[in-house]
Amino acid sequence: MKLFMPKQHGAWAMLIIPFWLGAAASEIVWQHIPFFIGWLLLYLGTYPLLLMFKKKKIPYYRKWVLIYMIPALAFLMVPLFTTPTIVTFGFSMIPFFMLNAYFSAKNKDRALLNDLSAIVVFSIAGLASSFLPNGEINENALLVFTSSILFFTGSTFYVKTMIREKKNSQFKWISWTYHLLVPVLWLAAGEVIVAVAAVASLIRAVAFYGKPLSVMKVGIYEIVNAVLFFIIMLFAIL
Repeated sequence: MKLFMPKQHGAWAMLIIPFWLGAAASEIVWQHIPFFIGWLLLYLGTYPLLLMFKKKKIPYYRKWVLIYMIPALAFLMVPLFTTPTIVTFGFSMIPFFMLNAYFSAKNKDRALLNDLSAIVVFSIAGLASSFLPNGEINENALLVFTSSILFFTGSTFYVKTMIREKKNSQFKWISWTYHLLVPVLWLAAGEVIVAVAAVASLIRAVAFYGKPLSVMKVGIYEIVNAVLFFIIMLFAIL
């Protein structure tokens, strides 16, 4: 049986990076493994669940929701058992999920607000991951949360300027201004290492704009940028 997988390949970086940066921001424990597996399966199950709001092929999508969600809940019982209050982070994701469901129902999955909503959900997972070992959120966890939102928001702007908005000069300037402001704000906050991580995004946003890159190459370069961000952020929090 061929697995039903999400088509948004860029979401994989958002799934992995905030979670494991959040774990590194506090303490990596064995419970993080079932927690991440459950989080992965929850993401896979959410994809067909959102497609159900389009009111097409509902039985097919329902089948895949059950295939992914049942084991997801089983794995997520491990962190829930050891740290029951972690459920608060799950509840905090619900409003953003409902916003994603709204855009799915309206067939506006590429809307910027829809992307930003998903980014916040993935970043909340980083907070939950950091909260798991000791039941608290420290300064590093908040740094990971904020930097993840800013980084992936920049990634969203960049990808749109390279594909769907590549002929929109106004959107280009919005993207460039955003990418410039992020490292400046981090420097102003005294977070030099995080600013360095943001500078890499600024360089690629300007240097690659207008280049005839295929969708695949844009995606590959963005994976490289995400890995670079992950590595630099580790130096900022460890």
